[in-house]
Amino acid sequence: MSEKLWIFDTTLRDGEQVPGCQLNSQEKIVVAKALEELGVDIIEAGFPISSPGDFNSVVEISKAVSNPIICALSRAVEKDIEVAADALKYAKKGRIHTGIGVSPYHIQFKLRSTPENIIERGIRAVKYAKSFVEDVEFYAEDAGRAELPFLAKIIEAVIKAGATVVNIPDTTGYCLPEQYGAIIRYLKENVSNIDKAIIATHCHNDLGMATANTIAGVQNGARQAELTINGIGERAGNTSLEEVVMAIKCHHAIPVHTNIKTELIYGTSRLISKLMNMPVQPNKAIVGRNAFAHSSGIHQDGVLKHRENYEIIDPKEVGVHESTIVLTARSGRAALKYHLDALGVELEGEPLREVYEEFLILADSKRDIGTKDLLSLVGKFMDGSSFIELGKVSYQSNGEIKAHVELKVGEKNFEADSTGNGPVDAVLKAIESIVKPQIELEEFLIQAITHGSDDVAKVHMRIIQGDRPYYGFASNTDIVLASAQAFVDALNKIPVKDKVIVA
Repeated sequence: MSEKLWIFDTTLRDGEQVPGCQLNSQEKIVVAKALEELGVDIIEAGFPISSPGDFNSVVEISKAVSNPIICALSRAVEKDIEVAADALKYAKKGRIHTGIGVSPYHIQFKLRSTPENIIERGIRAVKYAKSFVEDVEFYAEDAGRAELPFLAKIIEAVIKAGATVVNIPDTTGYCLPEQYGAIIRYLKENVSNIDKAIIATHCHNDLGMATANTIAGVQNGARQAELTINGIGERAGNTSLEEVVMAIKCHHAIPVHTNIKTELIYGTSRLISKLMNMPVQPNKAIVGRNAFAHSSGIHQDGVLKHRENYEIIDPKEVGVHESTIVLTARSGRAALKYHLDALGVELEGEPLREVYEEFLILADSKRDIGTKDLLSLVGKFMDGSSFIELGKVSYQSNGEIKAHVELKVGEKNFEADSTGNGPVDAVLKAIESIVKPQIELEEFLIQAITHGSDDVAKVHMRIIQGDRPYYGFASNTDIVLASAQAFVDALNKIPVKDKVIVA
């Protein structure tokens, strides 16, 4: 039977150090509860001495969650440790995470100390933390560049002083997987009391090695992995929780298991992205919007025939409803037929071949092929009565923001007015008052394409209808109009059989 890998989530501490990603206490509680539901074992809730806000967040998170261990960070300084202990007073299970730099760089240039003094300070910090809580984790900062005999010596000393977990960070993301795995193996073989503590990994992604290094550490004996949702964190980020968990799930040869409910991964990822206002890169492993998207004709045909031809993970395992078949100039007939079937148009043989030839010509000249394009290609084969066209859009602010929209659905014209928190909100609500598809707007991104006062904004939207995702895209110098166009584009991609109800 495999051993348990303890999942230590530091999204609220190391992850929150990203510029612009700071959360208030209430938002941190929302995240902590989501992490608890996800199944993480330890939540690093903050660095209490760093600010009153961080102290209060650790206190409130300690009150709000019950199952995970709540961890508070400190330096190897008595005052830090006292404040951390005070912040953890309401925790059902509390842990103090204290430590000090151990590489020659940190000892000489940061701490201006000696190896002997560093060991003494580490021992003192662990013993002092142990006087407040039973569970004490020691971090050997910059262990990835430490001298191994010294690293083994200080780890043995802090375990003897009472450390229950010893954290071996690759603080600068310097190590290669073979090097990091060798560090963990060296400690397993050269620290006499290593069996009395859990070895933890804490890897950064400066060279893109964080996940690989973490897996190498686990393969060599580490049994706690320190991670963040979406891999957020200092500089290039921390190790991505979703990547490590799914790598372990996919590879049975890695002799560990976790308690993570993987079907909640995608939802948790989106929550963090939304609260921290930090978009997930489209090609991000596991949770990026292209992680299960296929545009190559060969791949599309293979996936439609048998998912595992090109997907090692079932999207449903991580909370994604299904794979996305994207129509591009590289798409084959199988992908085109897949989309036509969803529109209720069943073509075979020569008619399909004719439409496909026209489709390729169109796809060579357009980046995004939408429902309107397909309707034009197969107009003689289907009824376009449910197609939505955006007409006039206007908005004004006289103390209250009001919007007016005009839509054409099939051959019928509709108008609606609405108010909102801003012009975009008001316009989208007006559209929804006409078209009622019972959708959830899950992702809304605005990017500047050009520079200057006449910027062109590109809007990307992801909506959910009946647990299925649909994407909308639009570009315009008017952000409000681009948002409305993207919203309508996404609505038009809902299949006929699930089509919107028109008011």
